[in-house]
Formats: sequence, C-alpha cells, structure tokens
Amino acid sequence: MNLRDLQYLVALAEHRHFGRAAEACFVSQPTLSTQIKKLEDELGVPLVERTPRKVLLTEVGRDIAIRARDVLNQIEQIRGVARRTLDPESGTVRLGIFPTLGPYLLPHALPLVRSAFPRLELLLVEEKTEAVLRLLREGKLDAGILALPLHEDSLHSEFLFEEPFLLAVSGEHTLAHKQGLLKLADLTNQNLLLLEDGHCLRDQALEVCHMVGAGEHSGFRATSLETLRQMVAANVGITLLPVTAVKPPVAPVEGLHLIEFKGHPPSRRIAMVWRKSSAMTGFLKQLAEVFRQLPADLLDAHTAATPMPAKITAPVARKTARR
Repeated sequence: MNLRDLQYLVALAEHRHFGRAAEACFVSQPTLSTQIKKLEDELGVPLVERTPRKVLLTEVGRDIAIRARDVLNQIEQIRGVARRTLDPESGTVRLGIFPTLGPYLLPHALPLVRSAFPRLELLLVEEKTEAVLRLLREGKLDAGILALPLHEDSLHSEFLFEEPFLLAVSGEHTLAHKQGLLKLADLTNQNLLLLEDGHCLRDQALEVCHMVGAGEHSGFRATSLETLRQMVAANVGITLLPVTAVKPPVAPVEGLHLIEFKGHPPSRRIAMVWRKSSAMTGFLKQLAEVFRQLPADLLDAHTAATPMPAKITAPVARKTARR
C-alpha cells in the first residue's frame, strides 16, 4: 500500500466514477482501476461495487476512504511543517470565507496579509458556511473565516472582530427619519427582506426578528446583498446590512438610506477557525492577528450611516431703528 493508492481511493469516493477520478488524479482510467484492484487484493476485502452506471463504495470501502483522507491530510500537513521550518512565511494557506463577508472584507485585509507575509500563497474559497465547515472537516481547507457560534468541537476559533448591522430603508420609508434614534423596538411588526436559506446572515437577521417581534417579507428571498440593496432602494422593503458591505470600495446605491442604531446595535461576531489537530496552528494564529489589524473606520457604523439633511432655519428679520 502506498500514498498514491490512497489518493486513488479517495478520488473514487468523491467522484464515484472511474473516469472522473482518473482525470482528477492525472492518470489513465485503466491505471486507476488496476491500482484499486491491487489495493483490494492487498487488503483482502472488496472496496468498490461496480455497477453499469456508477461506482459505489462498499461499507468497508467508505470507512477506509475516510481514514485515507485523514492520512493524506496529515501527510500534507507534515510537508507544510517542513516548509515552514525552512521559511515560516512561505507555503500555501487554503482559506474559506462566506459570500456575505468575503467581497467586503478581503479588499481591506489582503493588502495587510501581503505586507505581513509577502511570500505566502493565499488560496481563497468562497462558499456558504456549511460548505466551508465540510471542507475544513475533509482537510480541503486549512482555515475559514466564519460567524460565531459554530458548535463544532473539532475546530479551534480565534475571535477577530464584531461587526455591527445598519438598517437599510428607502428614503420614502417611515423609519428614514430615525437616524441616530433608531432602537431595536422600532422593528417590531416590520417585515424584513432576507437572503435565501444557507446564508448565515439570514439566520442572524432572523434572530434579530424573533427577538423584537419582526417578521420576514413573504414571497421574496435574495441570493446576494446587492440584490437586497436594490430591492430596498426600490422601496420593496427593509433589511439589515453588515457595515463592511456598505463601506468603500462598495458603490453607494441611490435612494438607499442606512440608519445607525442607538446604543448597542445588532451585530455578528467573526472568527478565524481551523482544526484543533492542525499542524499549522502557530502560523494561523499569526495570520488571525493580521486580520485583527483592519482599519478602525471599517467597522464604524456611524461613518457608514446616511447623513441627515441639514435643517434650514428661516432668516431672522432685522429691525430698523427709526430716525
């Protein structure tokens, strides 16, 4: 048994097709099929059920594939440790991040990472939270930037920052005049536009809704924050937006009013997470520290809020003294 045989088995478990698994391993289909058969002969158990349309792993085959994936992940970590021993800032980090944060955080964070670790290759994967967690468990990602809480005992988390939400309304909405005076209680009986299932921001917004007695706008679920912004500007409804999603370089949307909450606003807590067993823990803590060095203004809800128009005062009549 060798590592290449384990790679073939893991690829077969993922693709469930000899041809696609062979392509992923950059070998011919007969080569992969032959090596899988040799592995079965060596172990003395059938690993694969070959059917006309697809490939199924046996129960023992699935179990061995899971363990093989762990072995391959550990081997890659050993190589990473060796590389970083020679040059702590070199190598590759595969980082997952969710869609309602990645496009808004990374333009500010990546220059800091490049400055701190100029030789680091940072490979970014943008997926919803559940997909990032799955890729972390499978060893296909080294770390993720996600919203807390996660309830994953196998993961270590390093808190990065707390990001406040703003209320987004159109200029015609009754809450548009509440700048600086808006309280969570003002959302009672309001219906908010939300993202589709699978976005952690949807869950966070629903939590706020349940807390204050608000609801979800029926019949509409957005696929992105940009869609939410456009719908709010068109006076279709209101929503909560994280502050990074409305800061430059994000272009402002005409007719969209962003209202700051009075007191402690609703927010989300962002952390960098990785497997507790990771051999990269020391370096990932250094990387997390870089992400904590974001510009302070980036998380300031006050500077993102739409300014209230200046009050126009009537001119004071001047009395002319009689001569």
